[in-house]
Amino acid sequence: MWYYVVSIVLLFVSLIISSLVSYSFKKYSSVFTTNNGANTAQIILDHYRISDVKINSISGSLTDNYNPVNKTLNLSTSVFSANSISAIAVSAHECAHAIQDKQGYPFLRLRKTLVPIANFTSYGSYFAIFLGLLVDATDFITIGAILFSIIVLVNLITLPVEIDASNRALAIIEQLDLVDQPDMKGCKVVLRAAGLTYFVALASSLLTLFRLLSIANRHRRKD
Repeated sequence: MWYYVVSIVLLFVSLIISSLVSYSFKKYSSVFTTNNGANTAQIILDHYRISDVKINSISGSLTDNYNPVNKTLNLSTSVFSANSISAIAVSAHECAHAIQDKQGYPFLRLRKTLVPIANFTSYGSYFAIFLGLLVDATDFITIGAILFSIIVLVNLITLPVEIDASNRALAIIEQLDLVDQPDMKGCKVVLRAAGLTYFVALASSLLTLFRLLSIANRHRRKD
């Protein structure tokens, strides 16, 4: 029963945060600046002498990311060519990940190592759990929970990576004078709102893990 109550609460929180992110991004997308997202990224990368990262434009909204594997900084269409506070903030945030990568930020390196493992174990986790429930085998459910814990670990490690990137981004924007000082507030609002989504992702994965462990424990008591 507790699982469904917490899940419903978490769903509402997730919807609120998602709405907050969209609202903040849209609000400050109408506050215009000199540089667009792509120009901002190039300025920052040049300042930090990062020449091996390619800036790409990708489809979607708020799909921006930095890929440390192939050294690409991918900006969504609403950021790449947009001259706005939102575009500057998001672009600087993704550039901060490239800077983390160059400087060997330990949590980013650890996340880079674990993500491929988590992608593999996520499939193994659900398969083991499904098989365990199908044949009523506690050991398979437990194995599924253990495999799923890798996903929880990745979400946990993601928090300091994203928080550090946002802090770096704000410092860089101010240092390079990319926006007027009064507009720094907008950058902070956009990045802080986006950062909340990672807390929700962690909470959601933790809830799922506790649920799986609860199911395994219940089956163990029946054995």
